[in-house]
Amino acid sequence: MKTVIMTDSCCDLPYDFIKESNIHVIPFSYHIDGKDYHDDFGKSLSYKDFYNRIREGSMPTTSQITTYTFEENFRKFASQGYSVVYIGFSSQLSSTFNNAVLARNLLLEEDPSLDITVIDSKSASVGQGAIIYYVGQMLKEGKSKEEIVEWVEENKLKVNHWFVVDSLDHLKRGGRISSASAAVGTLLDIKPLLNVDDHGKLNVIKKIRGRKKSIKALLDVLKLNIVNPEEQTIFINHGDCLKDAEYLKDLLLKEFKVRDVMMHYVGPIIGTHTGPGMLCMVFLGQDRGRI
Repeated sequence: MKTVIMTDSCCDLPYDFIKESNIHVIPFSYHIDGKDYHDDFGKSLSYKDFYNRIREGSMPTTSQITTYTFEENFRKFASQGYSVVYIGFSSQLSSTFNNAVLARNLLLEEDPSLDITVIDSKSASVGQGAIIYYVGQMLKEGKSKEEIVEWVEENKLKVNHWFVVDSLDHLKRGGRISSASAAVGTLLDIKPLLNVDDHGKLNVIKKIRGRKKSIKALLDVLKLNIVNPEEQTIFINHGDCLKDAEYLKDLLLKEFKVRDVMMHYVGPIIGTHTGPGMLCMVFLGQDRGRI
């Protein structure tokens, strides 16, 4: 039985990789300046335009993927005899994953013979994308559905997501920090270091003064937590701050020999909540890491 890998657009991977790897991506939606958009790899609204609008004062909002949309996508492939494996955005950060579970259950009530697996990545942005990246390679190698699912369950909590933001306003809007903390932090030029924990929740780990120090802190946590760097692809995503992303890549390559570095934008779904200047580094460790 053939396997189809599905994810959602929160994976923040480049379109070219998604296309060549035959990954099926279900888009989130977002609303900005009076108009609704699908998160379609920057086709309808470019990543740069999205972040420029935020800089100019626009306040986007995001919408979860509905149960009906999941039903349509799952049915399309499962009814043709495919084994469907959906690897989704952390259930602790969105209700979307629960909608995927509900859709699967409804379809199996209709036809128990359908083969649909739904996995909570407990990850966000390119942390989720890293799982999809490795699964895409397994699919090309002809690995079975069972081998793929087993690998994901064994390795998803080894994905390290570390990132910094340039402005505290967006974390304040999302309820991650208080208004008072945001005001004081802005005054002191605080750039928080955040990660995603074993439960798939977002946490502020450390408060760092100054942008350059915060970028170097990303490399510091990689040094502390990475395993077998020469075998890994390192993921660096950014909220329209390419120069900072390239600076981080240069720091990385001066100290480590890695298999590859994949750089891309943070998409509008995550970018809505982190704003311009978000910079993240994702890699595999023994666990989700520490400082």
